Formats: sequence, structure tokens, C-alpha cells
Amino acid sequence: MTKTALIAGVSGIVGAAAATLFVENGWEVFGLARKPLAQKGVTPIASDLQEPASLSPALAGIRPSHVFLTNWSRQATEAENIKVNRAMARNLLDALRPAGSVRHVALVTGLKHYLGPFEAYGKGTLPATPFREEQPRLDVENFYYAQEDEVFAAAARDGFGWSVHRPHTIIGKAVGNAMNMGTTLAVYAVICRETGRPFRFPGSAAQWNGLSDMTDSRLLARHLLWAATTPSAANQAFNVVNGDIFRWSWMWSRIADWFGIEAAPFDGRVEPLEKQMANDAPVWRAIAERYGLGEPDIARLASPWHTDADLGRPIEVVTDMSKSRKLGFTAYQPTDDAFFDLFAELRADRLIPPA
Repeated sequence: MTKTALIAGVSGIVGAAAATLFVENGWEVFGLARKPLAQKGVTPIASDLQEPASLSPALAGIRPSHVFLTNWSRQATEAENIKVNRAMARNLLDALRPAGSVRHVALVTGLKHYLGPFEAYGKGTLPATPFREEQPRLDVENFYYAQEDEVFAAAARDGFGWSVHRPHTIIGKAVGNAMNMGTTLAVYAVICRETGRPFRFPGSAAQWNGLSDMTDSRLLARHLLWAATTPSAANQAFNVVNGDIFRWSWMWSRIADWFGIEAAPFDGRVEPLEKQMANDAPVWRAIAERYGLGEPDIARLASPWHTDADLGRPIEVVTDMSKSRKLGFTAYQPTDDAFFDLFAELRADRLIPPA
């Protein structure tokens, strides 16, 4: 049967990586975003999921067999996050219903499923680590839960299968992305190198000393493809991380070495990047002009608030992948290499300066 993917959020870290992989595997790929970027082999669809009236004409004649929800919209409160992100999932699935072509819907969420939303992030009674898929939802409102419920309801109504994918912090390239630790750290390292400022770990002692894991967007794309084409993976939720674990006390020096700078000693104080980089917009613009970089707007590259949320957590966070492994997904990605591959891509695309 023909495999046709519709990727919502195709311009983001996950969507772009998934589109690349699915094209490489011979799928017909449609990429939906408000302003989709040109991507080889991907047919762009410009539409706003918050405007349901725009969807039917945008999707006319498109009959996807598989839908990938990789998008989200950040709002000021969790109540607004729930309202907006639930509606976007519902609007797309409702718009696709008349064609009757959808066989599988994949939803990408994350570890806030276990840690709670930003308003209550890492607070209260949390499940024990490593996080496992069978652990129940927290007793708190969470837009991830609302998105899941929309997918579950539509699946029951329309008869398609589903999968839910819960990555940890994602490493990948996407300009303008709201949650982008890898590029944020690259920009921070460049600023430290160019200005002589110390490359200081901004987070907590728990993160510096404790174990952690992360998710490469390319590995997540492979997980999406695997779940969409593996019958035993149907109608299940999965954690998805690289497969290694590390301590930031080790990783921070690895990142510093890549940029040719020294990692400042960590003294246990939390110094958030949002505070450290608060006045760096003109600094970055000057660096961009000096090296002829393609993006002089630091806000399009760095998201310090999100990096601070992860690196400032007072608890250790590690994720169990046994469920996927037992069903045959064995892909593995060293996290330091994931960072280095991203940094090299950013350099090649003139988004950060040369060495």
C-alpha cells in the first residue's frame, strides 16, 4: 500500500528530521506549517492549525496514510497551552476525517508527561526514575494529556492506529524553534569564546552531578518510522532516548572542547542562561556581522528559558527504553556525537562562526 506521510510542524526540530528520513525511505511526504520551509522531496502545505477554516482547502486532494503530530504552540499559561494545543490536534484530525485515508497517527510529546507542565515542572510527587511508560499520569493538568486524549478519541471514532512518542530534550537543527538546547548552547559557547566570558554551567548541582539522557532528532525520526510500520507497536506509548546516559559534569567539558574553550569550574550556584544572555542580542548581531552569519537575530536561534528549565531541575532524570527494545527498536546514538553533528551542521550552514 502507498505510504503517504503528513507531518504537522514540518519546520521544527522533529518534523524536519522526520521529513528527511521518510523521503529517504521512499514515502510521499507532505509538510504542514504556517510557513513551511523548502525541503527536498517534501510538498509544503501552508496552513494554521488554529484556524480550522483554512485546513480543508489546504488539504484538498491529499490522502495521507500516516499523520505525525510534531508541533505545539507555547502559551502564557498551562490552561492556554491545553486549549490551543488540544484544538490544533482536533482541528487537523477533523479536517482529515472525510477522506478516510488515515491508518496511523503518531503524536510526539515528551518527558513533561512524567515531570509535569512548565507551571509545575519537576515539583510535587513525581514517579521514580527511570521513567517507564506504564507509570500513570500526574494529578495535574497537562497539555500533553489533552493532546493524547484527542488522538485517542479520534482513533476510536475513525478506526486508525496510533503511537505516542516521549523524547527527552531533543538535539537537532531548526531555526526559530521554541525549545532548542543544542543551538542555544552553541550560541552561548560562541559568545563566551568571542567575548572571553567564562563558559559556565547554568544549572543545578543535581543536573551537574546526576545522570541524564537526551534524544537526537534523527533517532526520534527513526522511532516514528519504526512505530508507524511495526504492527506490534500499534496503539502504544513509548519513551525514546539515545540509549546512553551521562553526567553534565562530563558533557560540559566535551562541548567546551569542541568550541576550543575551557569549561569554567562549577561552584554549585545556579546562574540561568536567561539571565546570563539577557543583553546578548547586540553581541550576537555584531558576531553575525563580523563572520557573515545567516541569522543575526539571537531569538531565532537560542531559547535560554527552555535550557534553564532542563538544566535547572533539582532531580535526576533518566528514561527507560525497555519497551521499544523488547519490540525490536535497537537504534542507538551517542549524545556527545549528536551535539557535535549539530554544531558542525550549524557551522556549515553559517549559523555559527568557523573555528
